[in-house]
Amino acid sequence: MFNFKSAEQFKEECGYDIDGVWYPRVTKIVSIKSKPALFNFYAEMKSVKAGQAVSEQSAQEGTMIHTAVEALLLGQIDVEIPDIIRPAVEGFIKFSEKNHIETEHDFVERRIISYEHRYAGTVDAIAKIGGKRGVLDIKTSQAIYRDYNLQTAAYFASLKDSFEDLETRWILRIDQNQFCTRCGSKRRVKGGREKIKPNGHMSCPPKEHAWSEIKAEIEIKEFPSWQSDFEAFLAAKRLWEWENEYWLKQIGYL
Repeated sequence: MFNFKSAEQFKEECGYDIDGVWYPRVTKIVSIKSKPALFNFYAEMKSVKAGQAVSEQSAQEGTMIHTAVEALLLGQIDVEIPDIIRPAVEGFIKFSEKNHIETEHDFVERRIISYEHRYAGTVDAIAKIGGKRGVLDIKTSQAIYRDYNLQTAAYFASLKDSFEDLETRWILRIDQNQFCTRCGSKRRVKGGREKIKPNGHMSCPPKEHAWSEIKAEIEIKEFPSWQSDFEAFLAAKRLWEWENEYWLKQIGYL
């Protein structure tokens, strides 16, 4: 509750001022939910400081992927792709061409607002895939976590009245890995952290892996039903408001 030094800091970090009205940010609301994968990550680190350093570098790499993909979704041709993320972005390009992803350019990285439920956020894209129009959310994590359903449900609920044919949600995960040509283990290096996942019970000794070139890993999941996830989002919002009641009263939100 008292992690903020001032009401202004709370407002800036947790929401948006839009036309003189402050709205809490969707991602901040969702952050109230426990994240077991994050706990496991820090448990594997030598220290909290080391974990924070990896998280910050990983976030920077994720932002680079988002920036490049955003430009591509906007139809830009000469997109600068840093070498560190090139396999992932080139993998996305191939995936997009194969699946004929179409986007509404006005709804790429678009601010959304729910006046009824009082929240705001930024949707990655409204896209058309396989003849269906839906919310497209891009992640650069090593898995698709259930938390993402709350986020995309919030976006869907705020946009459904703007698009009569909006009918689904997709979470598109863009990552890159190497594979051992001997045992099939997977090696992921992000944020300067090496993580090796054995292929079943087979795995070479640590120094005997023969790693392939870095390859893209693209995964997409569709979530057409949104109402239950949205109810969970609203419950998370209420819990977030309870947790931050002090600051929300300070800024006049409650």
